[in-house]
Amino acid sequence: RRVFEHKNNLVEGFTKKYKVHNLVYYEQTTDVKSAIGREKVFKKWRRDWKLGLIEKENPDWDDLYTTL
Repeated sequence: RRVFEHKNNLVEGFTKKYKVHNLVYYEQTTDVKSAIGREKVFKKWRRDWKLGLIEKENPDWDDLYTTL
């Protein structure tokens, strides 16, 4: 649901403001609190750490939305 909302500019935020709509990395969880905690951790990471994680898991930067 959240990815669909972001891809279609239905919510305010980074993706709408900068028109970034490809999902290049994600983690799945059933626990909302741990998901929010993980997001907060990522926001504190340096950009090169984030890019390294994406490159490791998705080196071609494919849009992973269709794999959900």
